[in-house]
This record gives sequence, C-alpha cells and structure tokens, in this order.
Amino acid sequence: MTTPLCYACGQEARFGELPPRERVVSDEYWRVAHSFNTAVPGWLVLLPRRHVTAVHDLTDAEAGALGVWQVRLSRALREATGCLKTYVVQFAESQGFAHVHFHIVPRMADLSAAHRGPGIFGLLDRPEPERVTTEGADRMARALRARLHGLPHSWGPPDTP
Repeated sequence: MTTPLCYACGQEARFGELPPRERVVSDEYWRVAHSFNTAVPGWLVLLPRRHVTAVHDLTDAEAGALGVWQVRLSRALREATGCLKTYVVQFAESQGFAHVHFHIVPRMADLSAAHRGPGIFGLLDRPEPERVTTEGADRMARALRARLHGLPHSWGPPDTP
C-alpha cells in the first residue's frame, strides 16, 4: 500500500522507471536510494516498500530484513568509500517524508568535528552546487550494487529492477 502525498510512495509507484540512484538495490520489503540533496557521496536512504510511518508498525519480516540491510549497506559503503564507520539514523519527521526511512551515511576520516554525529545533517539539504550530482549518485549506486551482488567492481549489473 502506498500513500499519494508521500515522496517515498510516489517514487515506489514509479519503481520500474527509477534511475540507479533511486533503486540502488531492493528486495520485497526494502528499497535503497542515494540521497538527492546531500554533499556526501554514498549517503543512502533505506525505505520500506509499503507506506509505514512508525518503526513499531513494521512487520516481523520487514524488521528482520532491516538489520541485514543496515549491515550489508554499511559494509558496501566501507568498501566503496573507505569510510571509518556509518551513521544509521531514523526520524521521518519532515513534511512529505513521514514514511519511515533510515539514513545510512558514510563517516569519513576527514569529516569536520562540526559535522560529526547529529551534525552530519548539516550536509543534507545543501545548495545545488554543493550536492552530489545525479551522475555521481548513479555511479555510486552502480558501485554499491556491484559490491552487494558480488560482481566485479569495474562494472555493475544492467540498470533494471
């Protein structure tokens, strides 16, 4: 079930048309997208494929897959970016973005003290010139997809669901 005024549900309704950055990987419960307004390459968003507005409303199957995805994505980000760790955060409070979603953010070694911990959100909603480009997000999506599917890192699978 999707909800019309929800950004995540709107994207899910167009799943087959989405570019690589909007469907890095997915399964029957979750879809992974690259954030569209961040200055951080590899800032991922893990979203349930049905409309859910609170973690306690996840099914047991969705909850079981959630932990596996968080760890797999963190490992793939470490391989792709060389990050020291990943931040995993969930609020789902912004207008139009109440759909449960988890931010999985690579924490690089050279990250400024001002942007560590919750300060990482200072690198979201950045002006257009500071954002990861759509091409850069698509490249990252393909690199992560290759790592998650165990493919050679020089190429990714076709851009099909």
